[in-house]
Amino acid sequence: MPATENPTSHDAPRPDGPAARMPRWLPRAMVLALALVACFQLASWAFHQLISLLLNVLIAFFLALAVEPAVDWMAARGMRRGAATALVFLGILIGTAGFFALLGSMLAGQIATMVQEFPQYLDSVISWINSTFHSHLSRVEVQNNLLKSDWLQKYVQDSANNVLAVSATVLGSLFNLLTVALFSFYFAADGPRLRRALCSVLPPSRQAEVLRAWEIAVAKTGGYLYSRGLMALISGIAHYVLLEILGVPYAPALGMWVGLVSQFIPTIGTYLAGALPILLAFTVNPWYALWVFGFVVIYQQFENYLLQPRITAKTVDIHPAVAFGSVIAGTALMGAVGALIAIPATATLQAFLGAYVKRYEVTDDVRVRGGGRRRRASSALHRLRRSLHDDPPTAPLEGRGDGGDAGGRGGDGTDGGERGPDGKGE
Repeated sequence: MPATENPTSHDAPRPDGPAARMPRWLPRAMVLALALVACFQLASWAFHQLISLLLNVLIAFFLALAVEPAVDWMAARGMRRGAATALVFLGILIGTAGFFALLGSMLAGQIATMVQEFPQYLDSVISWINSTFHSHLSRVEVQNNLLKSDWLQKYVQDSANNVLAVSATVLGSLFNLLTVALFSFYFAADGPRLRRALCSVLPPSRQAEVLRAWEIAVAKTGGYLYSRGLMALISGIAHYVLLEILGVPYAPALGMWVGLVSQFIPTIGTYLAGALPILLAFTVNPWYALWVFGFVVIYQQFENYLLQPRITAKTVDIHPAVAFGSVIAGTALMGAVGALIAIPATATLQAFLGAYVKRYEVTDDVRVRGGGRRRRASSALHRLRRSLHDDPPTAPLEGRGDGGDAGGRGGDGTDGGERGPDGKGE
């Protein structure tokens, strides 16, 4: 009998057969995965390289939103948008240059006065130290120790070595300023064209949403600048009154400096604004500088926690806590730029998303109205008074008539019915 062959012996694949080959899709998948990783790395590198430019464009966009109402007002009266935008920016440039020129001349004169009168200031400080601490210091000794000190010589050497770095920083700041001005000019002058180009790639339903978001952004940015201007006015008046009382020269200009710099330069604006009045107050009396420093610190806390949240809530229409939190979040994400644009960006986002949030009528409940315990107590007292002063019922009551506890008793206990011998109402 012939041996039966195993039917699967010839069908089993060999190790080097088709089943041992690499799947056809695997090389393409590996190439695609490597291409995606390379694209991600390239995009990440490009984003980090261009982040400075993106921040400048973002600042320029919000600056264009701020000046767009003035440009629209002049364009509606027949002026070309480019000329109207140039006129607005020229006015801003003239005002800023005039303000800093005034402060520069004032500061230069005060610095010259301080240099001339520095020996007298030093003598007054040394005499106060000697009389207070019973020491025996002299001006010559202090000057020699100061000029021969190691930290002063090291500071001079470091300053000389960092001249190139400081110059590069100044040039970089000027370049960023010109970049912001150029982009903001184009955004404001070509605003309708930019909106038309953006809407041309969107369906009609999305176009209405984009235009509505743009309009909200213009309104909220204008409200934010209005609130900043109002706080600058209040801050300038407050510091002007203090400096005028102390007899510090150039009190109106210093008050204007404090108001504008502290409000429109984020993060470090407060310190820059307070340094100049303190310096000039020192030229009058060293103790006046301490008074100005204390007032700047106290007013800054008052403005941060009381004034700014309330004014922002009125002009930008966001809750004070949301405004405060948005500034902190913007500072953490983008530094000074984030602190500057956080409130208008948050207000725009909140107003735009508010149209897509479905709202319902709130039930009338004491926990919603607030003051629930007080209202419940007053309601219980009202019910007790009504139970004491309401008219008695005309129908006799079943059951016990032993007073208001069970039968609606009035003042003498007979309103619940005639009492029988057994105490039951008849």
